[in-house]
Amino acid sequence: MQMFLRLWLLFSGLVSVWLFSQIVRNVCDQMTHRCLYFLGCFLLASLACGDTYDDWQRMRDIPRRGYVAYQAKTRLKIDGKLDDASWQAVPWSEPFLDIEGSVKPKPRFETRMKMLWDRKYFYFAAFLPDPHIWGTLTKHDSVIFHDNDFEVFIDPDGDTHAYYEFEMNALNTGWDLFLDKPYKDGGKADNGWEIPGLKTAVHIEGTLNDPSDMDQYWSVEIAIPWNAIRKHARRSVPPKHGDQWRVNFSRVEWKHQIVEGRYQKIPNIREDNWVWSAQGIIDMHRPEKWGLVQFSKGCPGTTELMADLSIPARDLLMTIYHKQKAHFQKSKQWWTSLDELDLPAATAAGVVIESRPGGFHAKLKLKDGRTVHVTEDSRLWIE
Repeated sequence: MQMFLRLWLLFSGLVSVWLFSQIVRNVCDQMTHRCLYFLGCFLLASLACGDTYDDWQRMRDIPRRGYVAYQAKTRLKIDGKLDDASWQAVPWSEPFLDIEGSVKPKPRFETRMKMLWDRKYFYFAAFLPDPHIWGTLTKHDSVIFHDNDFEVFIDPDGDTHAYYEFEMNALNTGWDLFLDKPYKDGGKADNGWEIPGLKTAVHIEGTLNDPSDMDQYWSVEIAIPWNAIRKHARRSVPPKHGDQWRVNFSRVEWKHQIVEGRYQKIPNIREDNWVWSAQGIIDMHRPEKWGLVQFSKGCPGTTELMADLSIPARDLLMTIYHKQKAHFQKSKQWWTSLDELDLPAATAAGVVIESRPGGFHAKLKLKDGRTVHVTEDSRLWIE
């Protein structure tokens, strides 16, 4: 019964936020709409947090993808065409999956990405086939995923906090924001964060906003200056050879209809979310499941992706976090011992749990001498 009530509250919250967003869309300007959208996300996260352990059960065993980003050997012209020699030399990623993973159908359209870097920029490329390419939003920092879009997420030190997000549509309109921590942990998006020196471009094989013909694809090219990332990275910026960061990518695709010669989203049909590294649930703001990028100064094809040996420990500590969070939602208390937690794997691994003001601190020592930590706000770090 408790689970049913939580699911009903979550469903009601989703419906309420969607209806509220539609009303605001018609009567408010974009700035007001963004503010109320963030409020809706916060309220929805509050409703959903009681199911955090159930969410983790669906997320935990989904493998994370990895990609070796090579240092660009030639200068890149940011025009969206992706025909520079450096782009041609590196492989495309695997096709994107549904955000929930293999439990959902294969995406209707294929999506792939590439990454490069040099001493000034972190580069991203994406290939997005689509028979009907359209866009409506032209104002910077609009809520871009209300159009079909491509999104980039970057967590330099992999601690699930202090991460960056950038979204863009086929009109080359962008939205850049910084989050101190995930929404579910009370995180607040800094919509005022900007990317000085950002370069973006879109190339379209087809015609934009013309339903009378069939299009082929749109491709995007993004260059984010390292200077924009350095402040909150807690890592060497630019990265060193062999460094690994957490990243992920999302493509939002809306089903549409053609009304009086114009594209319109089909009412009451939610968007598709296709991602590089599957999340397990419909929430990109779970950085613990993002994929891995490894930076290399070698020639393309010469560097082997190194396995992240901390993954089992990280996943075990995130299991503790999610179990603790679910318990706190019911009792307003945190467990302070392994006996209370009743998680044999944690006991066998030698996890230590300590109480701290307002929460808990769990840690596990790795074989290489480093220690993995997690706290009640889901911050997950290694030192």
